[in-house]
Amino acid sequence: MKLPSVTLPLQVYRAGLRVGEPALAGLLAWRAHRGKEDPLRLPERRGLPGRARPVGPLAWMHGASVGEVLSLIGLVEGMIARGFSVLVTTGTRSAAELIRGRLPPGAVHQYVPLDAPRWVARFLAHWQPNLAIVAESEIWPNTILELDAREIPLILVNGRMSERSFKGWERCPRTAKALLSRIAVCLTQTQEDGARYAKLGAPRVSITGNLKFDAQVPPVDPQQRAYLEGMIAGRPVWVAASTHPGEESMVAYAHAVLKAQFPRLLTILAPRHPSCGAEAAEAAATYNLRSARRSSGGRPHPSVEIYVADTIGELGLFYRLAPLAFLGGSLVPHGGQNPIEPVRLDTAILHGPHTDNFDPVYRALDRAGAALPVKDGVELAAMVGEVLGDPRRLAGMVEAGPGALRPFEGAVGRTLAVLEPFVAQMKLQRLDRGDLARPLARV
Repeated sequence: MKLPSVTLPLQVYRAGLRVGEPALAGLLAWRAHRGKEDPLRLPERRGLPGRARPVGPLAWMHGASVGEVLSLIGLVEGMIARGFSVLVTTGTRSAAELIRGRLPPGAVHQYVPLDAPRWVARFLAHWQPNLAIVAESEIWPNTILELDAREIPLILVNGRMSERSFKGWERCPRTAKALLSRIAVCLTQTQEDGARYAKLGAPRVSITGNLKFDAQVPPVDPQQRAYLEGMIAGRPVWVAASTHPGEESMVAYAHAVLKAQFPRLLTILAPRHPSCGAEAAEAAATYNLRSARRSSGGRPHPSVEIYVADTIGELGLFYRLAPLAFLGGSLVPHGGQNPIEPVRLDTAILHGPHTDNFDPVYRALDRAGAALPVKDGVELAAMVGEVLGDPRRLAGMVEAGPGALRPFEGAVGRTLAVLEPFVAQMKLQRLDRGDLARPLARV
């Protein structure tokens, strides 16, 4: 099948980023100065490798940030079991720090290069992946075109496309088709996501579900858990997780209202972006609540009312400490945060009305009685009081959660089944070259 030609907007985009390399380098330096990039690994963002390529077949898997890269772990393990080494790339420093201790032997991490043609070409020339697997909605034109030019199959997994993104791409249909037609297979989370990709020109679309339902819960330091459990023993506790600007004030208000009902109440407030810890502490001070910030060494001592958990990768710890969680990004129009992890860690869920990012699972949790909706800070305070004040109701919500998630599971197996022909093709190519017995490098 003849692919659509590269459109004028794509040609302009490619030329602009080729000429704009110095500006991109300046942007990276500025981000490093602000702590958003790892200064020691900044060359990786320009396509310069940080280590040698492993011997043998290599699958490149990319997840932009924390949620996306964690959802790929099952696929990483599956491809390693099939004889591949795996290069995992991320775009954010927080994702890189979190994934560091989660990758199995046979996988290595690098930062993904920015989408400048020369940087992408340099990255691919070094790593020479046999297969590229990208999570969710990462559509980078130069990367797609360079993979196509090198005849490296590109698979989109866990694909999603919001109605807003779809309408944006609809305004440039020829460009959308020129890019999406170069993706070997689009594996999407829902029928709606699949329909949007197909309408925009993706020729091969399958619905495999959401990989995040199969993700393992993150491990925690048992000593840290025991230490904090001992410190907060006997106190009623709830966690406001992954809150966005505007929600911290509602959480602080809820705590202030609940003090009369629960004088020893502890609210663990975990902002979506740890850099917002100071704002979270200020929200507590507005209601004359005593707070401590974990990033500054603070601990939830008996006098602390709001414990600001402004660190990376520790939500699994706080879900284990609290039987009830409000999930942020839902009282403000952000789309809601992932409820799968807290449900798997025996936590009941409260959420606002804005849950578009995970709408099917929130609906299932609500129907099962594992989650409850609230519309504002006033309702949040009332519902926290009701649930914490009724242990039987709380236990029932916790018990209902895993069953509500079960119908969504199995995406890793379905995705690996779609990848099998590509794995078989790689083995045939190696057999033709006579190097099937070459060992994979230890990484």
